[in-house]
Amino acid sequence: MTIMQQLCTEFGLQAWQVENVIALIDEGNTIPFIARYRKEQHGTLDDQVLRDLDERLGYLRNLQKRREEVHAAIEAQEKLTPEIEQALEKAVTLAEIEDIYRPFKPKRRTRASMAKEKGLEPLALAIFAQEKGAPADMAADYITDEVPSIEDALQGASDIIAEMISDEANIRRRLRNLCSVVGELVAKAAKKEEDSVYADYYDYREPIKKVADHRVLAINRGEREEFLRVSVALEQAKGYFVVHSESVRGDNACSEFVRAAGIDAYDRLIFPSIEREVRAILTEKANAAAIRNFAVNLRELLLQPPVKGKVALGLDPGYRTGCKVAVVDATGRVLDTNVIYVTQSKGQYESAKTLILGLIRKHSIEIIAIGNGTASRETEAFAAEIVREVGEPLAYMIVNEAGASVYSASKLAAEEFPQFDVSIRSAVSIARRLQDPLAELVKIEPKAIGVGQYQHDMPKKELETALGGVVEDCVNAVGADVNTASVPLLTHIAGVNSAIAKNIVIYREENGAFASRAALKKVPKLGAKAFEQCAGFLRVPESKNAFDNTGVHPESYEIAKALLAELGCTAADIAQKTQDIDVGALAEKLGCGVPTLQDIIKELAKPGRDPRDELPPPMLRTDVLKMEDLAAGMELLGTVRNVIDFGAFIDIGVHQDGLVHVSRITNKFIKHPSEVLKVGQVVTVWVMSIDLQKQRIALTMKKPG
Repeated sequence: MTIMQQLCTEFGLQAWQVENVIALIDEGNTIPFIARYRKEQHGTLDDQVLRDLDERLGYLRNLQKRREEVHAAIEAQEKLTPEIEQALEKAVTLAEIEDIYRPFKPKRRTRASMAKEKGLEPLALAIFAQEKGAPADMAADYITDEVPSIEDALQGASDIIAEMISDEANIRRRLRNLCSVVGELVAKAAKKEEDSVYADYYDYREPIKKVADHRVLAINRGEREEFLRVSVALEQAKGYFVVHSESVRGDNACSEFVRAAGIDAYDRLIFPSIEREVRAILTEKANAAAIRNFAVNLRELLLQPPVKGKVALGLDPGYRTGCKVAVVDATGRVLDTNVIYVTQSKGQYESAKTLILGLIRKHSIEIIAIGNGTASRETEAFAAEIVREVGEPLAYMIVNEAGASVYSASKLAAEEFPQFDVSIRSAVSIARRLQDPLAELVKIEPKAIGVGQYQHDMPKKELETALGGVVEDCVNAVGADVNTASVPLLTHIAGVNSAIAKNIVIYREENGAFASRAALKKVPKLGAKAFEQCAGFLRVPESKNAFDNTGVHPESYEIAKALLAELGCTAADIAQKTQDIDVGALAEKLGCGVPTLQDIIKELAKPGRDPRDELPPPMLRTDVLKMEDLAAGMELLGTVRNVIDFGAFIDIGVHQDGLVHVSRITNKFIKHPSEVLKVGQVVTVWVMSIDLQKQRIALTMKKPG
């Protein structure tokens, strides 16, 4: 099966779709560009399917490359047979290819290689043939100075046979499969049992086929931190049976010798290796699931609706160093900064109150963003009192400040706010996160944003690739105003790298605002290919050409003009004019594809459209709850903060997020909480229990009674 045929089968696509996608990727087109502006060529596949296909294409190409390398290596040893060639062709994973190559792979010095150096390989092969004869009689012919006794000769032959059995690809494949079906993952306390987050795994045993991904990651971390000893358990008799069924033939003295060598091979060589492989497979699967979950959460967080057109007050709470204050206008420009103390003396509290009330009057502040870190509980109580005093429309919201300290100490923040210290930059970032989550969060390394689980244990390259793809898709889905976008935001626009992004900003600083999309071509290093990829995602509200403030690509401007002329209307009333038309016939008349025409109509109907505006707004609060105020059965509105394998954490307006276990989310069966919940979603929950000592709140989404 060719790579293209395999992709068609795996993704359920037609050959022309896969062929076109591969061609578009190989031509250097970005995934957002392909997804948005080449729909006719791939049949309107979404960006996630395209990314998955691109990733799988890379794997299959690497697999083919490795297949060819192994084929050449075995051929160079003059040991290539039709059977090996066929096995290589049938191999569908890198592990299978490496199993085939194992017997031919250069090895370090082993017991078997030392026995071969002593001339014992012919003896091993004669015994392994398992024909009539006694191994001891055969060994008598191999006594030398290096092999002084029959026992030494037989031991050497056994070592060689054990390695031959160990190198047998079919044995390894069968044992891997057997472990996955009937094997168990086992964890024990590594030292004297002490209370820790790993206490649940001090005496743990579970079938491998049932182990949840988050438990694999927890056990791995416990092992790394030396709290756990972890192993894979497989009934020994079943393992021996697989080895013997592939290596023992007949029923004579040589067969018994091979049987014993097979047991040695299994205990000493095969099972330790299989155990490592099985755990690696479990970890790889768990990592992939965790990265996938992180990516889903990150997408929802980045696409949270912005709070537009409002002056915001950002509060970065603290005890000893005080609460940092930043006021930013509706465009994110810093208007004022200060430091207040709300957790110490009564006098300082009243001074802080006077200062904040003055800032609210001076700048007409309507929203307060409070970081959820240290002292946020006290700061929230302070903000709630301010809100009660001022009244509507003032409200506040707790903002997840994960990554704010990373940003504020970064080179980027220093360049953006050289006049402010690190703590004030954090307050600015917190305010801006409420105003426009996407524009602010792109400045932070995705894994520092804190909407995943075990993200610091993930393979770095895979995590960065997945999360980078999510950021790119989100930024391009929303688009960017080329005259206000920051360098970090522009860097994620399709076709724009960091050098081009900096050049765009430098160009507008030196020459004033861009007057059109076409003016982008004057930016140094922004060539024809980069312009093709990025133009449709960059908006120019100031342009005289209305199309420049839409998602219509410049290559389709003539079609858009022809559309308006054909309908005899302007962009303002195109939605009404196209309600009852035959889009297929019109597309054919205009010489374009139906998906492209549908997108043009949608964009012209809503120029400058922000897809986030169609989502429910974030939940703002006007008062604060304490854990002590909660009672079992209480009904509350909450915001989903994080969705993980075993449930979701919900912000219900107290300092501590509550946990809804996966079994308490819905009455129907779900495999994962993300089937029902999304980060940022506002949900109704009921309090099940409160543990003040451990600061835990158990919630349910199933209405009691």
